[in-house]
Amino acid sequence: MTAADPMADWPTGRLLSTAARLVENAWAEALEKQGLTHAGLIALHLLEGGSLSQTELAKRARVENQTMSRTIERLEREGFVARTPDATDRRRHVVARTDAGHRVWQRTRTLEAEMFPDLGDPDALRSILLHIIRSSSGARWRE
Repeated sequence: MTAADPMADWPTGRLLSTAARLVENAWAEALEKQGLTHAGLIALHLLEGGSLSQTELAKRARVENQTMSRTIERLEREGFVARTPDATDRRRHVVARTDAGHRVWQRTRTLEAEMFPDLGDPDALRSILLHIIRSSSGARWRE
């Protein structure tokens, strides 16, 4: 073990989980200042291309439908999304970003650069993280 940096000998899994916890806490704090949660940010991101049903949002976010329901309820209370009956199936509702939702989404676009150290090659890190997620998720979230 290195005296100057005791973490240098930690297993990669522990490093990854520690980094994830620290990032999650920093994200939660920064997003809370915007009236968002991490889940809310993901939902707003997924609505970038237009309205989606709650079920489709949950599938794309890789969460359970009930989890997405709570996220949508909070976003709706904040005025960031609106639910309307589906024009083709009145039993279903679609979710769309509001103007306020678009504005808060735009304000979050610079958070990564403001919060985290310069990564040198952020695309390489993203590629590695995506590989870890895809290879570790198993059949649970297959598309």
